[in-house]
Amino acid sequence: MFDLSLRKFLAPEFIFGVDARKLAGRYVRNFGARKVLVVTDPGVLSAGWAAEVIRTLEEEKVSYELFTGVSPNPRDYEVMTGAEAYRQGKCDSLVAVGGGSVVDCAKGIGIVCSNNKHILSFEGVDKVPLPIPPLVCIPTTAGASADVSQFAIINNTTDKVKIAIISKSVVPDVSLVDPATLVTMDSMLTACTGIDALVHAIEAFVSNANSAFTDMYAQEAIRLIDQNLLHTIQQPDNLEYRGKVMMGSLNAGLAFSNASLGCVHAMAHSLGGFLDLPHGECNAMLLPHVVNFNYEASSEKYDSIALALNLPLHGLTSSQRKKALVERLLSLKNASGINKTLKERGVIISDINELARKAMKDPCNATNPRRPSQSDLEVIFKEAM
Repeated sequence: MFDLSLRKFLAPEFIFGVDARKLAGRYVRNFGARKVLVVTDPGVLSAGWAAEVIRTLEEEKVSYELFTGVSPNPRDYEVMTGAEAYRQGKCDSLVAVGGGSVVDCAKGIGIVCSNNKHILSFEGVDKVPLPIPPLVCIPTTAGASADVSQFAIINNTTDKVKIAIISKSVVPDVSLVDPATLVTMDSMLTACTGIDALVHAIEAFVSNANSAFTDMYAQEAIRLIDQNLLHTIQQPDNLEYRGKVMMGSLNAGLAFSNASLGCVHAMAHSLGGFLDLPHGECNAMLLPHVVNFNYEASSEKYDSIALALNLPLHGLTSSQRKKALVERLLSLKNASGINKTLKERGVIISDINELARKAMKDPCNATNPRRPSQSDLEVIFKEAM
């Protein structure tokens, strides 16, 4: 039966294609900005992308301040330092040039400056009462999709856990999605961000908040990333492959922003905050084990994912279909160069209880197709050891 229940779909304006980054100044001017805080990180700065964007601001005669104090897994204190730079500079808008960490930090700066509270006080769903200042994003990775999403992920350095801030108040005003910016990514960053995008798509597709709209984007994202990620790693200068992976990431972002995520991300937020590991790597290490846990609760959806990955399922039992999908995801992870276990990345058995306890508090669990207990998450962490 066709689903006619109420569904909402939220997305910012976005421009996709080579040279989209060069439109930054025009969009900032259209928003009536007088002074912009440009948020970026040292790697993006050295690659030259931030300088290109700044030139577009200068061409439009828009003043700016530059903030580069962003780490991978952006810290709570970095957000607060950036907010102070925004205030001291008398800025009225934001431009984020970078990957998910930079965009999330820029969102955090906007949240703090509009709402005048510490960034950690906004953890959870719909806890941001006032919208952030105008935000233009130029993503330089293909994975996080923070540039089109309702999510901001910030590292709580005191508790050593990543928090999720989920609100339509943090959706950027426009995203300038330019595949040309991806050519300066190394193979490991390409792999981690690409797998992150794949996990976004898979978790959105099986989410208990999915819809026909989110399924459409999620399935296309799975197809695009599966067919092009390894080629992109092998041929990093090939803009066609880069563009297809970035389109996959964009589709995945539109899907998960509206359908939310699941246990993979809940556990990855706990793991990444605890050991300061790359978010995409955390997702990659956990994904096959969470799929194994979830499968029976949403077998038809997971079988659709397997078909999108071109797995032959005809004649297989349910158990065989699950095994084939888990093995396919493990194979893709390893082929991309992400081949470490949790143990090899520093997790010890005595960490498991704390990791699971923190993961249980993450709002992403609410839309997982199977409701986990803490002991369930402990088992999954142990399996990934």
